[in-house]
Amino acid sequence: MVQPNYVIEPPDVLMIDAVRAVPLPPYHIEPLDTLAIMVTEALPQQPIAGLYIVEPEGTVNLGFTYGSVQVVDKTIEEAKAAIEAHLKTILRPGYQVTVTPAETRGRQQISGPHLVRQDGKVSLGTYGGIPVAGLTLEQAKAAIELHLSRFLLRPEVAVDVAGFNSKVYYVITDGAGFGEGVYRQPITGNETVLDAVSMIYGLPAVASRKRIWVARPTPGRPGCDQILPVDWIAITKCGKTETNYQVFPGDRIYVEAKPILTFDNYLSMMLAPVERILGVYLLGQEVSNGGINGNNSGR
Repeated sequence: MVQPNYVIEPPDVLMIDAVRAVPLPPYHIEPLDTLAIMVTEALPQQPIAGLYIVEPEGTVNLGFTYGSVQVVDKTIEEAKAAIEAHLKTILRPGYQVTVTPAETRGRQQISGPHLVRQDGKVSLGTYGGIPVAGLTLEQAKAAIELHLSRFLLRPEVAVDVAGFNSKVYYVITDGAGFGEGVYRQPITGNETVLDAVSMIYGLPAVASRKRIWVARPTPGRPGCDQILPVDWIAITKCGKTETNYQVFPGDRIYVEAKPILTFDNYLSMMLAPVERILGVYLLGQEVSNGGINGNNSGR
């Protein structure tokens, strides 16, 4: 059975990658931006070609011989002119300077894991928050690109789920009269009953292999959950997959204990107080009898 498209909800974690994040012109260089700078006819053994990070003080360091150039708050053309003017006293005429933005600080704010907040938004730093709750991955991608188009030229992003935190299922194990264990597991869309049991390191020692089922909520029909019996022996020993159901969000996989063990434990719990009371009574009788015999022997 194929699950429907995953719907994003808090507190999922989205992995967003900026495939194309070109600032709208005219772009002004900011600290921590990365510029691709190339200069022809540079000094021998001291080329200027590569990626240069704009320092927090707003300069790019071209090397020991060339020094630093102030470029912050300048457009790409203004930065190119500033570098050309700076190199006039160092290089011979005829050199050419090329400057292009390689990675902007804005791109760094877009790429990475982003938590879907309780208000249903993901925060992209200075670009603001974008509502994504209730959307599929394709819809979230379109919404993020539309929002970023106010700041970037034809932006393109890739969106995937890094943390499946909003969709879960539960494995509940019967403790044979000594309570129940509840295990909450995130769902990615591929888990089966066998996967779910493996996540709790197998069936408990008291578990009955013939009393395992999946309780599946039925949308729009409260109180009418669908009960799917699991043939554990067929799944594990025979390799049959008919009852190795795919797990859906909200499913409860219940593992009941062996009835004889449950009965024995309940019986032990009911008889324990009686045994203690009887033990105290008999101890009192022995003490009382011992005291009477002692008095008689003294006479």
